[in-house]
Amino acid sequence: MRYVLNTEDDRREMISLSGAGGVEDLFGDIPAGVRLRRPLNLPHPMAEPDLARHLREISSANFSLDEYACFLGAGAYDHYVPQIVDQLLLRSEFYTAYTPYQPEISQGTLQAIFEYQTMICELTGMEAANASLYDGASALAEAVLIACEETGRKKVVLSGAVHPEYRGTVRTYVKHRGIEVAECPETGGFTDPEALGVLVDDRTAAVLIQQPNFFGCLEQAPEIGEAARRHNALFVVCADPVSLGILEAPGEYGADIVVGEGQGLGNHLSFGGPYLGFLACRQRMVRRMPGRLVGQTVDKLGRRGFVLTIQAREQHIRREKATSNICTNEALCALAAAVYLSFLGREGLRRLAELCLQKAHYAHGLLVSQRGVSSSFKAPFFKEFAVRLEEDLAAVNRRLLKDKIIGGLDLGRFYPRYSGHMLLCCTELRTREEIDRLAAGIGGTVNDRNPDF
Repeated sequence: MRYVLNTEDDRREMISLSGAGGVEDLFGDIPAGVRLRRPLNLPHPMAEPDLARHLREISSANFSLDEYACFLGAGAYDHYVPQIVDQLLLRSEFYTAYTPYQPEISQGTLQAIFEYQTMICELTGMEAANASLYDGASALAEAVLIACEETGRKKVVLSGAVHPEYRGTVRTYVKHRGIEVAECPETGGFTDPEALGVLVDDRTAAVLIQQPNFFGCLEQAPEIGEAARRHNALFVVCADPVSLGILEAPGEYGADIVVGEGQGLGNHLSFGGPYLGFLACRQRMVRRMPGRLVGQTVDKLGRRGFVLTIQAREQHIRREKATSNICTNEALCALAAAVYLSFLGREGLRRLAELCLQKAHYAHGLLVSQRGVSSSFKAPFFKEFAVRLEEDLAAVNRRLLKDKIIGGLDLGRFYPRYSGHMLLCCTELRTREEIDRLAAGIGGTVNDRNPDF
């Protein structure tokens, strides 16, 4: 039976049939303190052209990166997305497809995922990669679970220079699993090697760092990895995939698990998501990987084919026995990454990383030459860096916005001792003119440097 509630009599009849004494009874399970006690503040009904005009007026209040130069990074990055990426994503077989459970009709999707996994392995120097996770933070947390299952230990050492929100996600994941998280303090933008050496012991399942770290600084990763190996602990690296265009693959300096955020690989900022977590590991841990993994095989005629493989059904129906509660992936975002990496190729990715490096160092040099600005750390960096300002950061960012510049992050939000230090990012999209305007907006004078961009 279907009811169209056009009249008050219709509504009364529906309530009567439900057994409720009145409308209030229908909402009895909702606490009174969270109920809205007034009508919604909505305008009267509009004709479609008027509604479209009204929505455009509302959206115009937002800042758009088509109009603003963005120097804010801290985990989400304004990289250029080539048109070919969006055009291929809009194909209906990709845009509307769900999990390719039936390989005989899903070969295109399965091959695309397989190619994505292959490219992640090549980037990271690992032997196996899954078909993506929710985001970089959940990928790091899943790496902790893999490490504890693999080693049979219940302690991890986590660098204080890892993204604060990633560290928070790790702690949330392990809160009720009996896993100890020992946080190693950072000193001068680095993971403190002496403090790390004290924390790592024979109970440690893994040592986790970020490379480049949250401050943009490059860690002494091989030495940290060696400290983990001395106690037979796994070495987990959370990497920026764009940086791997010029930095050594983590697998080459001893990483056992490599994770990270793949948003910078062909995915728009999009108001914070959906994003893409990648996870790759050594072959021996492949059965502990969460989510999905696409494998390559041959059919009975010897023809190449692709299938979903090594996916534990416990993640769906026997979750108390599962190594992970993740039972889906970010397939469309992973496809974007695969298209993006295929389009750039090895040389294109290297050139992209070089542009980020060069522009970040030009911006850093220009800023620290100004009065009232100094470098926060002496460490080498990739595309992000921190500077200390004598002026109030909130006032500086407000001034920059008036010039259509999105400034940096106040590190004091996460690290009180670094209040007044601004974390800035330069991707390949930032021009010399924009960087010069940033310096002028912060309060310095623009000089006549002529870098080779």
